Formats: sequence, structure tokens, C-alpha cells
Amino acid sequence: MNANPILVEVLRGGEVESVHRGLACVVDTQGKILRAWGDVEAHICPRSSTKPFQALPLLETGAADAFGLVDEDIALACASHSGEPDHTSRVAAWLARIGLGEEDLACGVHAPMSALAYEALIRAGGTPSKLHNNCSGKHAGFLTVAKHLGLETHGYHHATHPVQQLALQCLGKMSGCEHTQFLTVCDGCSAPNVFLPLRSLAIAWARLGSAHESAPRRIMDAIKAHPILMSGHGRPCATLIDAMTGRGIVKTGAEGVYAATLPERGLGVAVKIDDGAGRAATIMITAILEFLGAFKPEALAAIDDLKAPVITSCAGEPAGIMRVVNLT
Repeated sequence: MNANPILVEVLRGGEVESVHRGLACVVDTQGKILRAWGDVEAHICPRSSTKPFQALPLLETGAADAFGLVDEDIALACASHSGEPDHTSRVAAWLARIGLGEEDLACGVHAPMSALAYEALIRAGGTPSKLHNNCSGKHAGFLTVAKHLGLETHGYHHATHPVQQLALQCLGKMSGCEHTQFLTVCDGCSAPNVFLPLRSLAIAWARLGSAHESAPRRIMDAIKAHPILMSGHGRPCATLIDAMTGRGIVKTGAEGVYAATLPERGLGVAVKIDDGAGRAATIMITAILEFLGAFKPEALAAIDDLKAPVITSCAGEPAGIMRVVNLT
């Protein structure tokens, strides 16, 4: 990993305090590399940046239409949501619609990612549930496919389950990889994830935005229309999608991963920070998208704090800045 270039640096008082190395690339739908930083053929785990591809079977099998799902549900199926009330109530209603409940989710429990939502939950005397898991919408999608196809719902999250095999096939098709050759691993929500070349992840995202088929188009439309449901209030994903004003979408992944698509230009972008720092991934994806002209001029002010966040003391005094080292 040390061979990868420094992508982001942290300055305090004008001096470099820390650096983040990593890899990133911009590709077209055929996999041609337009820009690259680091070894983009290195295998990485894309984590939650694969959620739109894991949601494809929900649409391709007809499960979404069979259960009357709307764009809000599709956005939640692709979400790493903040556990806000609108997220949890919608997932609960979705599960009830397919005849299941929170107890059927295999994603586990964690506190809401939104500090405000967590504080409100505690003040109300509540405790975190599986619905607050940022992946609960994705898991509701898996269960919906299983119900529609008449499959066993118990164990739906195992890599050998037919629902997960469908999801892996979709990711393989979009990324240009043979899905049977994926190194399959366990994600934080217990569902399968994979290792694949960073360039292949970027290809998948380029194809997601440029596809003419109904399923990827509906996913794109749902995320564009409901970025808050796909992430949360104040989250970088929602801020970036709003600033792109219909020109594309982005999706974060744990451990310093980010991906994006610019459909009008047929481009996909993928970023992986070596040390897993999400702060550096956000800075890098924002800078690349600005470099590619993804933001309209009137939206640039909205992304300034993501591209070059200011470091402050606990008293709010400016102390430094984080920034991309070099994009040229």
C-alpha cells in the first residue's frame, strides 16, 4: 500500500500533520482509464458502495412491483441510512407489507448513525433496534426477493442463498468480473461482500449510470429523488447528490471507499483510502467530481466544506485544513 500516492494531507498551522495514501480512478463503460492514482488493479473490498448492485434483483425479478414498492423504498434498498425516524418507520412498514418484521432481519443492531436521532431515541426511553442498522433497507430488499421467489427467508444473508447469488451475479455483470471468481467475505451487516479490482468497481458504476435497462434506471432515479433516504440529513452523499443537480449519484462505503457515476459522460469513479479514513475518501471523491465538472457553478459553495474541510479547536478557532494533494 505504501506504493500508492498521497491523496490527501492534513495541515495544522501550515505544516503537514498527517497524510492519507490511496488509489482512485475514472473510467468509461468499457473500462478505459481516463485518470488514475495508485494501483487501480489492486483488489479492494467496496463495502456499501455495492448496494445499488445488490438491489438490482429486487427490480429484475419483479419483486418490487409485486409488492408495490415505490422510489422511496428503492432508495432505502441502496441506503447506508442514518437511522432517522423516516428511515426506520419506512423499513418497518415495508417489512409489514411483505408479511415479515424486524425479527426477520439478519443485519444486527447498532445505534443510529445520526447523533440527533440517537439522542432523541434515548430521550424517549427507546433502545437501538435492527431497524436502526444502516443496512436495514438493503436487508428488507433481500427478504422481498426471497418472498417473491418463494424461497426460504431464514438464512437469506448467507452467500450460498439464491438471493445472494443473484446479487453477486448482478455485481459481476456490471463490473465485468466473473461472479464465481469473487473472493466473498462477510460485511458488517452479515451479508456477503467481495474483493475486486478498484477499476472494476469504477466500471460497474459507469455502467450503472449509462444502462438503458429498467432496473438500473429506476435505481438511479430513486437515489436522485431521495438522497436523504439513501443516506441522511447532513451526510456527504446527500450533499454531493444535491450539488450534482441530476448529473449523477455517489455512494460511500466503509473503510475509505467512495464511488460515483456521471451518466451524461458515461463515467464511473472509485476511490479507496489505504488506511480506511472516510474523511479522506470524501475529500477525494468531491475533488474528482469537481475536476470532472459534475457540479453546477451555483452549487460549488455547498461542497466547499467537503473538498477542503477546516480543522478547528474545541473552542471553534481555525487550526488547519484538509485538502487533496494533487489532481493533475
